[in-house]
Amino acid sequence: MPPAKPVHYLMWFAVGIFFNVYVYRQHRAWWGRHNYILSAALDAGVAFMAVLVYFTLQSKGISGPEWWGQDSTDHCPLAKCPTAPGVKVPGCPVF
Repeated sequence: MPPAKPVHYLMWFAVGIFFNVYVYRQHRAWWGRHNYILSAALDAGVAFMAVLVYFTLQSKGISGPEWWGQDSTDHCPLAKCPTAPGVKVPGCPVF
């Protein structure tokens, strides 16, 4: 699932309440036939748009936002230190 913001939860909640409360109560037979179809269509739409947006942005040379979780380092200066007992490296703690 892609990263979600509060507006996404609000829309998911609104669609879920409408379809699973109102439509279920008013049109139970129709809901029974089309509930799984709607669910599959919404899931397929998210997957299709994710692939489409990915390839569209990549074809224009846009690689995405620069944020701390995207780079290759882990932001820990001690990560380069050995963890074997008794190994001494300048600047690293000895275990």
